[in-house]
Amino acid sequence: MTSVSLSATEIERYKRHLVLKEVGGQGQQALKRARVLLVGAGGLGSPLALYLAAAGVGTIGIIDDDHVSLDNLQRQIAHTTASVGAPKVNSAAETMAAINPHVTVEPLNMRLDADNALDVISRYDIVADGSDNAATRYLVSDACYLARRTLVFGAVGPFDGYVSTFKPHLRGPDDTPFPSYRCLFPEPPPANEGPNCSDVGVLGAVVGVIGTLQATEVLKEILGLGTTLAGRLLIYDALAGRFESVSVGWDPENAISGVNPSITDLSIHAAAANRNSTCAA
Repeated sequence: MTSVSLSATEIERYKRHLVLKEVGGQGQQALKRARVLLVGAGGLGSPLALYLAAAGVGTIGIIDDDHVSLDNLQRQIAHTTASVGAPKVNSAAETMAAINPHVTVEPLNMRLDADNALDVISRYDIVADGSDNAATRYLVSDACYLARRTLVFGAVGPFDGYVSTFKPHLRGPDDTPFPSYRCLFPEPPPANEGPNCSDVGVLGAVVGVIGTLQATEVLKEILGLGTTLAGRLLIYDALAGRFESVSVGWDPENAISGVNPSITDLSIHAAAANRNSTCAA
């Protein structure tokens, strides 16, 4: 394990972590060593980026090929009015640097696809998916499994949200593999099926709740704290003010991490169009 040290300024900055016995100096050093990739710099990626930077995660990659538009600002809090027209990854990186200059931000102004996903994801320890379409979610989850990387997943609807952690390359306490995303949703929906985000809309603060929950789960995974969300799907109903948790088990028939997997590389994604809107960010 690479040794890292905290400067006097960092000790002052992170003192609310350092006094937590569950974190302390060793935990803060683990955060500083960590490398986390954020897929998407939008509604979910924004709170992820800001809270992980504030927490002192040492290296944060953020991949997105979109530009900031005025209608993003209702929920995408990493960006400002002055950022309209700028690449989202650059805008988010500037905000993160302003919050914490001690972290390294790696803006990747590009689209994640079947050709680059394994290379990009393999550079990081943990991936947090804040994408807004089914094609990217399946690509990210499959690539994370093949690269043996833990994935923290989030998605939202107009007034609801969903969070889980997927690490099917590891086994649970009962020696059964943790479930993959395909254990929960075996196949992507047909292209262009489902509501369009711009038509349906989303309450901005709901996206913030889910992105912040994702950030919490990323920090838990780095620090080894609490109970993982692997094997559980956390559901948030904003209108009812209610959280529910449902169990998700490993499906031995699933196509990526089952007993006889049919997906062994990312070629299945090579021709997939990244246009299945699911109203996430």
